[in-house]
Amino acid sequence: MANKINKKEKIEKSKKKEKIIVSACLLGEKCRYDGLVIKNSEINKLAEKFELIPVCPEVLGGLPVPRPPAEIESGDGHTVLEGNSRILDNLGNDVTVNFIKGAQTTLRIIQGHKVQRVILKSKSPSCGLNNIIRNGHKIKGSGVTAALLLQNRLSLEEFE
Repeated sequence: MANKINKKEKIEKSKKKEKIIVSACLLGEKCRYDGLVIKNSEINKLAEKFELIPVCPEVLGGLPVPRPPAEIESGDGHTVLEGNSRILDNLGNDVTVNFIKGAQTTLRIIQGHKVQRVILKSKSPSCGLNNIIRNGHKIKGSGVTAALLLQNRLSLEEFE
């Protein structure tokens, strides 16, 4: 009897989809700073093979939708996490605390789901992996959430 139960458990485990954390905006959730809805067809195709868990670090950090656009003042997300830079919205409000809180909450969600793979929105001050935007120009660097996840050795990808 125990063998039948073990076989059934193994079959059920093999049917479970691997979980991937995905920037919620890439899944078409209304969480972008400008309130627009975008969808990435490549990401949506992943739902056939994986369990996609949406997160928006900026909303998790307490920022509303829509909200003023924000940029990292100098350096990148690593510089912010070190306490050597701030994130300011285009009205001059310091939203650094919100971005750090959102990054930390995202990390806890990832750890809670035991996820190793994360797909982030490119060029974002939160999620940008290789590039962020400053003064309307794309520059090399990571957003705050991407920087924290890199520090925790997670597998990160980015999509437009």
